Amino acid sequence: MNLFDLLLGAPLITSVIMAFMGHTRSATSVNIAASAIALITALSLAYRVLQLGSFTAHGQLFFLDAYNVFLLSLTAFVATTTAIFSGPYMLHEQQIGRVTANRLRLYHSMFQLFVFGMYLVLTTNNLGVMWIALELATLATVLLVSLYRTPAAIAAAWKYFIICGVGIALALFGTILIFATSSDVLGHGNDALTWTLLYDNAGQLAPRVMTIAFVFLIVGYGTKVGLVPMHTWLPDAHGEGPTPISAVLSGLLLNIALYALVRCKTLVDGATQGDLAGNLMMGFGMLSVLVAALSLHRQRDVKRMFSFSSIEHMGLMTFAFGIGTPLANFAGLLHMTAHSLVKSGIFFTVGHAAQAMGTQQMINIRGLVSHHPGIGWGLLIGTVAIAGFPPFGVFTSEFLLFTAALHTHPWVVVPLLLGLVVAFAGLFRHVQPMAFGVVPDNAASIKINMLPVYVHLGLALILGLALPPFLADWYQTAAYLLHGTAR
Repeated sequence: MNLFDLLLGAPLITSVIMAFMGHTRSATSVNIAASAIALITALSLAYRVLQLGSFTAHGQLFFLDAYNVFLLSLTAFVATTTAIFSGPYMLHEQQIGRVTANRLRLYHSMFQLFVFGMYLVLTTNNLGVMWIALELATLATVLLVSLYRTPAAIAAAWKYFIICGVGIALALFGTILIFATSSDVLGHGNDALTWTLLYDNAGQLAPRVMTIAFVFLIVGYGTKVGLVPMHTWLPDAHGEGPTPISAVLSGLLLNIALYALVRCKTLVDGATQGDLAGNLMMGFGMLSVLVAALSLHRQRDVKRMFSFSSIEHMGLMTFAFGIGTPLANFAGLLHMTAHSLVKSGIFFTVGHAAQAMGTQQMINIRGLVSHHPGIGWGLLIGTVAIAGFPPFGVFTSEFLLFTAALHTHPWVVVPLLLGLVVAFAGLFRHVQPMAFGVVPDNAASIKINMLPVYVHLGLALILGLALPPFLADWYQTAAYLLHGTAR
């Protein structure tokens, strides 16, 4: 069996199986097994790319290079650890009556369908299929956000569906504009949307059409990324959906949308030989950092607060890829990795904290270190890591980003630093009393699984202390690829 068939088939087939057995106790084991199979397959594909270079499969339907196979491995890893975490978490949700057997079946089925959509986005060689797969992933998460069926959850899912539906429609129009100019070069067929052919012939595409297309694409895919001002769906979706879905939304789906945007940017850069696409990404990225940093201070719900932290960090990544130099791209890739690991770990911890305290309102979450040291210290260390403190990987990536910005756009460093300081103050203003306050009388003892948290934070620490040479070489290859130059 082809590795691509196994990678895409495992979550798709499991999604169908879970539609019938997702309410049973064995569902968690099946969910973990399917995710682990996809992870092993993704790592096998990554090894092949690192050894042999980029390649296509099934004709030119699928394509892997150092950039997307890196994200594929990261996505498969976080999906697997989330499946491990969600076992005891969703069992507790069922025991307290928040989900029924039918909704638990829906959860497991849509989780695997969501994962399938992300894998398809990352491996397809066709811009049209990439758009369809991203929409599929979105529709699956809409059902997951509304899982609890409360008025607030349904409203959040509806808002998510409407705003992202408008965004994806704009991205579709941008894709159509690309086809309008590429069909003059590559013919009126699949070749006109095949990314590898578009990349090789980018210099022949009409610059004005590609520029207009990117305006629609950055607004469309930027909505999925959570860039300001298209971000309003994200805090509601995080706040009302199950915590494992908050983890994969922040740690994975936002990355996938940014991946699609960066792929389109490389085509626009090749067609226009200018910096317009990069400047637009830098502008949206900086705006997102500043607005999210200020918004952190006004939050009352712990999951909403960390959703604004995700908006801030996606802004930093968008800014890094907007600069577009090899060093900035390297910083963006490292930040993608560190943020996915740390933020998903934080959401795992927050989920257990909310279950122990019976609420997501931060004013009622107190004394976590005393009540349950694992949850309390996990939240505190995760917050230290995501705030950019050394020696975690987020600090390293932010340091590299500022170094790259000083070389090309030194004037932006001051507002970016200001945004990070404001965000740091907002995070610790809320987290410190949650960790060290007086334990409420209604605090409950719950069964938790902190292993995924420890693994994620440990890996983030390794990224900051000593980036493994093979991983640094991997990032460097992808960074130069995105820059359009050979190493």
